[in-house]
Amino acid sequence: MLGSLQGIKCIFSPAEPFFKNGSLFLQVWWRQEPCFFSSVPPQPVPPLVQTLQGYLSTLEPLLPPDELSHTRRMVQEFGSPGGLGARLQKALEKRARHTKNWISPWWVQWAYLESRQPLPVHSNPAISLPRRDYNGWRSQLVFASKLIAAVLDFKAKIKTGHLPVENMRGKPLCMELYPLLFSSCRIPGPKHDYIAHHGRSRRSPTHITVVRNYQFFQLEVYNSDGSRMTESQIHSQLLRIRSQSWKTDKEPMGILTSEHRHTWGEAYNRLLRVTQNCAEVRCLSKCTILFVTTLIDRYASRKAAQVLHGGGTFSNSGNRWFDKTLQFVVGEDGSWGLLYEAAIAEGPPIATLLHHILEYCEKPDPKRAPLVPLPMPKKLYFHIDREIKRDIEHAKQNLDILINDLDVNVFNFKKFGKELPKQHNLSPNSFIQVALQLAYYRVHDEVCPACDIASQRMFRGGRTEYIRSPANQTLKFILAFDDPSREAKLQLFREAVDAYTALTLKVLQGHGVDLHLLGLKLQAIEEGLSIPKVFMDTAYGLATHWKLRTGQVPANTDSVMCFGPLVPDGYAICYNPQADHVHFSITAFNCCEETNAETLALTLKDTLGHLQELLQPTPKQLC
Repeated sequence: MLGSLQGIKCIFSPAEPFFKNGSLFLQVWWRQEPCFFSSVPPQPVPPLVQTLQGYLSTLEPLLPPDELSHTRRMVQEFGSPGGLGARLQKALEKRARHTKNWISPWWVQWAYLESRQPLPVHSNPAISLPRRDYNGWRSQLVFASKLIAAVLDFKAKIKTGHLPVENMRGKPLCMELYPLLFSSCRIPGPKHDYIAHHGRSRRSPTHITVVRNYQFFQLEVYNSDGSRMTESQIHSQLLRIRSQSWKTDKEPMGILTSEHRHTWGEAYNRLLRVTQNCAEVRCLSKCTILFVTTLIDRYASRKAAQVLHGGGTFSNSGNRWFDKTLQFVVGEDGSWGLLYEAAIAEGPPIATLLHHILEYCEKPDPKRAPLVPLPMPKKLYFHIDREIKRDIEHAKQNLDILINDLDVNVFNFKKFGKELPKQHNLSPNSFIQVALQLAYYRVHDEVCPACDIASQRMFRGGRTEYIRSPANQTLKFILAFDDPSREAKLQLFREAVDAYTALTLKVLQGHGVDLHLLGLKLQAIEEGLSIPKVFMDTAYGLATHWKLRTGQVPANTDSVMCFGPLVPDGYAICYNPQADHVHFSITAFNCCEETNAETLALTLKDTLGHLQELLQPTPKQLC
């Protein structure tokens, strides 16, 4: 499914298997759903020689000459005509001809579902939104009702085919991720997870889950005739939930989902031994969204951290189900945010959803509540035995250790925004990426492997690709940064920014390095071959040890995204450039003595100021 939501297609839709009289059954039925038709092309397999040359180029600023020469010989052997690389390349090209997307399923499996790290901090991104103008629980529930109604309205636009097709540089984007946002959930497994998507079942789920004080409620959000509940109906139901959730002595079941994936998988199986728990977990998995009403700290860094992980076991971390694709968090003081599961969702579709929510919230409720009795929200009850209680206690300890280890620094850089680079014919994103490398160098006296997340949705079924840095041009500029010659330094800076822009365009055309290298490696594994030597080389390990994990979220609001570093001695930096300011979030782990989020934040502010002076020198500096 891709492109615009037009037309209807009928497909077979399997239900979950079930047992009857000792036999396994699988129901199948016809259904109709909107189709995505468009001219979105398939994702290309880049030429092997091009990828290997690009890979070597990314190593040049990072390796000493002798190590680079060794790696160059190894890469040349891999890519020689008739060699292993050529054989794997041919297999990938065949795979591309016979699949919707030759790399996305592998990418999702490798990057997310096979990862055994906990979802909070390590995987799930959080977005902290601008504070709403209210204070107190009454206004909180009014806004929460409107937010829920906005999400249901967005879901209806997808279902009825009224969601406009997105474009990038005049070309349509693949829209197939949008229906997957709702009624989907990640399910833990012993070796890898899998994704359950219930929105395609014969009877699409009609409820959301609301969490307060560690208590979960199933809230139906559609009337018996299939119409969406009005805001006033949802509000009355949230009042009911509030009146039923005063107790604060409940076990924080949601904390289990914060565990190491193998540990949570084992606990998940123990949980499902009890029939009562099966129904409650299934209800959580099937719900359209998970909605949290809670208290959030007003301080920017702590607010972002609250949305990201809940603040710990003595705060709100138990009011989460980290496996859920969409979780909205709304505080009593006007703070709110969104946490999403990255195996299913991505930044740009989430930004589109949030834009719709903000627009919807400015409109009055257009519907009157029908005078019909509403069913009482159903409270979920879990049977907690001694083993599950032990699992919860272990999860509490492990999550608190993880949260205490994470340093979060959120700030708003106000000296300038994206208009400054534009005025000088420079890409704002490339400008910031070069600034990040310079700031890192000024703190650590070295450049480092960095990855920037770029969309591949201009291709059918495309997900994301990395833009690697630094380039040679970036290193040259960094080494000349203290040069007193402004003109020479400005020229090197322009060359560094332009080089990053050129690399970005290459990635957006489907000619990035990392997806192709991953495909070659996984193709070898699929054929039962030994992992090629080029991937066992220390240079490959160095080049993929991402000490800077970065991501731009170009939203129309003053929101800020936040996630954790990819490696223990690294940083994660998210930024949202607005016209005259830029929002940043920087995270690092306290266990690493070499990294410090606050130090890098202060250096980045100073670096951006220096770059502003480089582009716009004062009369005194020109003398």
